[in-house]
Amino acid sequence: MTGEPEPFEQHRDHLLAVAYRMLGSRADAEDVVQETWLRWRAADQPEIRDLRAWLTTVTARICLDQLRSARLRREAYVGQWLPEPLVDRLASPDSDGPAADPADRAARTDRVGYALQVVLERLGPEQRVAFVLHDVFAVPFPEIASVLGTTPAAARQLASRARRAVRTGDAPRHTADPAEQRRVVTAFLAAAHTGDIDGLLAVLAPDAVTVGDGGGVAPATRRPVTGSVPVARFLAGLFRRYRHEAESLHVELVRINGDLGLFIDILLPDGDHLRGTLAFAISGGRITAIYSQVNPAKLARLPAPDPARAWTPSGTR
Repeated sequence: MTGEPEPFEQHRDHLLAVAYRMLGSRADAEDVVQETWLRWRAADQPEIRDLRAWLTTVTARICLDQLRSARLRREAYVGQWLPEPLVDRLASPDSDGPAADPADRAARTDRVGYALQVVLERLGPEQRVAFVLHDVFAVPFPEIASVLGTTPAAARQLASRARRAVRTGDAPRHTADPAEQRRVVTAFLAAAHTGDIDGLLAVLAPDAVTVGDGGGVAPATRRPVTGSVPVARFLAGLFRRYRHEAESLHVELVRINGDLGLFIDILLPDGDHLRGTLAFAISGGRITAIYSQVNPAKLARLPAPDPARAWTPSGTR
């Protein structure tokens, strides 16, 4: 999108953030923003009084159309569908803050944690648009109504229903602050690495669930694994397999959609790499959900493994 006029560029990151929150895919979000740019170029620009509001409305309408058609694509998807993770390296292996990366700012403002991003997939298109625009980006209901083709009162009701679904549904709980996230994730990693079932059970909630997305091209569970004991056995077995069979296993603490998670790169005996992320929902000192993204199509922006950042069992490098 080189050569774009400066007025549009000033709002590009915001539009990418809006589109990603609605679609859960950075690639799809970029396509939407490109379409928004084309429509802006074709519009009577002097008549646009509030450019940010106009662009947000156009972006939301395009996303709404995509969400309405996405259900058919999701029904044909192989296995579980999870959003594309937004991965930030930590400033240092022992830091909880992300490294500054001005070249990759898009879709990282007004963060929505990965666990909530997963929950948004359960909402209907209209509810999702209303919730994201109002609760995440503080768009007024009259503007939301114009996107949805309804009244402000109806838009308010859609957002309210979405909010109740997000807060009172069966979604995994996620309330941990950064310190609790580091404590729990590192304890999980130490136990998983050694195959310590009791150690895993100590950090897994009784109703913990793990969900994997391989897109039919990478190894992942087709159905969620539920319950602390099945999850502990599954993950211990998985780590044991790759620890013994892989040529190398790189595990790194990173930020995934703002929360602490894991970036994993496995060098297989045939020379291929299996890469993925683990995102967590954590509450009350226990992991309530683990989201494993290994679909290569959703991991194109993962960084290359950095041995200096690799986690080790002793915590030393």
